[in-house]
Amino acid sequence: MEVIHKIGRRKTAVARVYVSDGNGNITVNKKDMNDYFTTGTLQYKVNQPLTLTGNDKTFDVKVNVYGGGITGQAEAIRLALSRAMVQLDEENRTTLKPEGLLTRDPRMVERKKYGQKKARKKFQFSKR
Repeated sequence: MEVIHKIGRRKTAVARVYVSDGNGNITVNKKDMNDYFTTGTLQYKVNQPLTLTGNDKTFDVKVNVYGGGITGQAEAIRLALSRAMVQLDEENRTTLKPEGLLTRDPRMVERKKYGQKKARKKFQFSKR
């Protein structure tokens, strides 16, 4: 099998995933996944496409991810891995699609407006 390359995005995070034959090692930015994502929730998010398709011990995954925070990065990796699993076997689409793992989450941070404190919050108005 050749190396499968896919890209996933979430907010401002971009993840490039390279999937190859192996024994289940996941490397994120040249670190072990458990060292990069310290909480169990984020580790679960990254592993979700592999466990749902039953491929968690059959592929080695190398990830380059940048931008955003760690949650956005984990979800970007999850999207890229889901796309790679579908390219590997089209049957995986029926497993991943109902879980919502093939949908790119379009929500972005709303920009701050001029004359306001934040995007929606206004400065307090005081009548003296």
